[in-house]
Amino acid sequence: MSKPVVLIAEELSPATIDALGPDFDVRSVDGTDRPALLSAIAEANAILVRSATKVDAEALAAAPRLQVVARAGVGLDNVDVKAATAAGVMVVNAPTSNIISAAELTVGHILSLARHIPAAHSSLAGGAWKRSSYTGVELYEKTVGIIGLGRIGALITARLQAFGVTVIAYDPYVTSARAQQLGVQPVSLDELLEQSDFITIHMPKTPETTGMIGSEQLARMKTTAFIVNVARGGLIDETALEDALRNRTIAGAGLDVFVTEPPLESPLLALPNVIVTPHLGASTDEAQEKAGVSVARSVRLALAGELVPDAVNVAGGVIDPYVRPGIPLMEKLGQIFAALASVSPLTSVDVEVRGELVDYDVSALKLAALKGLFTNIVSETVSYVNAPLLAEQRGIDVRLITDSVSEEYRNVLTVRGALADGSQVSVSGTLTGTKQIEKVVEINGYDVEVPIAAHHIVMLYTDRPGIVAVYGREFGDAGINIAGMQIARHEAGGEALSVLTVDSPVPAEILESVRAAIEADVMTEIDITE
Repeated sequence: MSKPVVLIAEELSPATIDALGPDFDVRSVDGTDRPALLSAIAEANAILVRSATKVDAEALAAAPRLQVVARAGVGLDNVDVKAATAAGVMVVNAPTSNIISAAELTVGHILSLARHIPAAHSSLAGGAWKRSSYTGVELYEKTVGIIGLGRIGALITARLQAFGVTVIAYDPYVTSARAQQLGVQPVSLDELLEQSDFITIHMPKTPETTGMIGSEQLARMKTTAFIVNVARGGLIDETALEDALRNRTIAGAGLDVFVTEPPLESPLLALPNVIVTPHLGASTDEAQEKAGVSVARSVRLALAGELVPDAVNVAGGVIDPYVRPGIPLMEKLGQIFAALASVSPLTSVDVEVRGELVDYDVSALKLAALKGLFTNIVSETVSYVNAPLLAEQRGIDVRLITDSVSEEYRNVLTVRGALADGSQVSVSGTLTGTKQIEKVVEINGYDVEVPIAAHHIVMLYTDRPGIVAVYGREFGDAGINIAGMQIARHEAGGEALSVLTVDSPVPAEILESVRAAIEADVMTEIDITE
């Protein structure tokens, strides 16, 4: 019997090949040579890439035997995950391979900004001796603000505390207990901006976080403060940052990531108070080796039909076919839950499975719920292996609860959680009909039946005549098309929960306008990431 073909499309470490072992026919191709790639991938059962090889719909269509695409790294910009999912091809990456490298690079940027190291080197290498021109500042007794206290943020905290700094952090999803455990003082974003001497941002890039540091936020910073971004391009508004640096609103910035890469025409590159690096967060020998070995192990698991913890689109072959359709539903419920629970840090989460599914192993549904919950919360890629760790790091207790009784539907999946402010949040879903349509059937105790779409708005307000017309007009005037709507209530004249399906994301200012117009108690936008 012939061995499965594993195609190596870019240079990987020898340890990667060793981790694959002798059970595969390992072949190589230059992934940037498109005709060669399309020819070689036709016989491949798996392909390993880094960042240069594009595995898009065309490549997937040319690969009838392909079972897994493995990206030896974190980002997946060069892999069409949606097309791979449609083709039944698993996509895996190495979500934790670069976290130490990224944390160390962040510290490097902070030190370089504090002591003008790149400019001083350039000056001296050019033949000048200008000691007085490069007088810097010590980190000792300074305040460092970390925006996003995930795994990378925690690693940076541990490293910076050795310098005798005070670390403060903004992360709406981290409890005070977890922050204190790390030796970090939790603060609001405004407080962090105003108090910090150095700021580093480690958030995921979502519609809500894109441009989260703009003109208003930069204006709150000290004129002597520095800001660093090695996470995602676009978290800082680059136009606003350029203005702040030119006007000396802030002292300087360290950037490893940009909206457009390479940023060869960016005016930021010409500013004397900016330190830039060409997206080096994962560019260490150790990170590359960890990434290669990690995905090689995932390929072995995938081709053996076993559970693949680092799969980003499907969980693997050992999951019963009856359970498997619930995985994408549970991931979406986790995302909806996270949006609804954003008002306060989580303290506990219950993942509930009710109905016929409990006769099977449903442990993967717990992982799927956590993966969905953290997808738009943390900066690193979330997988089935690191999602429980992310919960543990944030002090969130997680339970899986099963019950064979489901009164209204054959199966119901629920994510329920307690928040630090004492409130509770829940969302339930099911699959209906022969097409297994994903639907939300409950939100915070209100019964609904809404097909899950890319964009929803959830509103809670006092039920009264004419209210639908008010928010319908507000959204219409703003050019937001309402594709569907359902209203639930417990009694006439009481609280009503409305779930809207809209065709596009809704800007924050429009949501606030609608909230004020109807005096809503809750106004939540939910954007589902596939």
